[in-house]
Amino acid sequence: MTVPRAFVSLTEVGPRDGLQNEKTIVSLETKIHFVESLAQSGLTSIEVTSFVSPKWVPQLADAEALLRAIKRQAGVSYSALVPNEQGLARALAVGVDAIAIFTAASESFTKRNINATIAESVARFSPVVRDAKAAGVRVRGYVSCAVACPFEGKVHASAVRSVTRMLLDLGVDEIDLGDTIGVATPAEITQLYEGIADTLTPQASVLHLHNTNGRALDCAAQALALGVRKFDGSVAGLGGCPYAPGASGNVATEQLIDLIHRLGYATGVSMDQLCDAGRFISSAIGRPYGEAHAGDASCQRADGTSASV
Repeated sequence: MTVPRAFVSLTEVGPRDGLQNEKTIVSLETKIHFVESLAQSGLTSIEVTSFVSPKWVPQLADAEALLRAIKRQAGVSYSALVPNEQGLARALAVGVDAIAIFTAASESFTKRNINATIAESVARFSPVVRDAKAAGVRVRGYVSCAVACPFEGKVHASAVRSVTRMLLDLGVDEIDLGDTIGVATPAEITQLYEGIADTLTPQASVLHLHNTNGRALDCAAQALALGVRKFDGSVAGLGGCPYAPGASGNVATEQLIDLIHRLGYATGVSMDQLCDAGRFISSAIGRPYGEAHAGDASCQRADGTSASV
């Protein structure tokens, strides 16, 4: 009798987090093809865009048009980041499946990012969560700087625990912990989860890693060992935080899935098709595939097959 392998879920954030800081505007047609190709790879959760003001993020000014235009695939959740009630109304109008709200475990970062204290940011999102849940839309709560802050240095687990409790009290469906500046070590991932154990278990969390210090995959492996079964990734390693000086891109989805598969877990994702999506978007923005930690070796390890594992 074959024992089923443990399943690990991935949310692809490339279309939103990966593209939002690209200075050259990516065409709507390119974004449509990108999102659709990601869905065809077997990914079941894609963060498509953000309903922030086009004044602040011109790259995502086509949020409504994009969500209206993509051919949605059954079994795939198409989500968007929303900053306020106005953003939620826009997202609901185009049938978003899930939304994400965002705060941080660092007061300095929160003030730089959304011009509010942590408590103020959570209070602002209270009506957003209420209205989203009333509409039957799932809500993710991002907690940035879960390990360290570019302005304050190391962030203590007690601060992460505090903001996590606030978000859970609002009624969010899942908590996404972000190593926003990509400096975490495996030991710090362990310390993080041990420090918030009475509020959030590894199994109930999502982990969002950046690869500034080149240890993101080590941290992912440690998180898997601790019980984390949900991660974020950005195909081709695209993206980074504009409010985190020195932060490089998100961990590449290709590398992350390759690691997960090699450690014996299942994802349902075809590496061949995922790598095709990575090559496509890299070409579209004029960046050699692999430049942003894309993990060409991970794609080569697919060995020409298209099997989902």
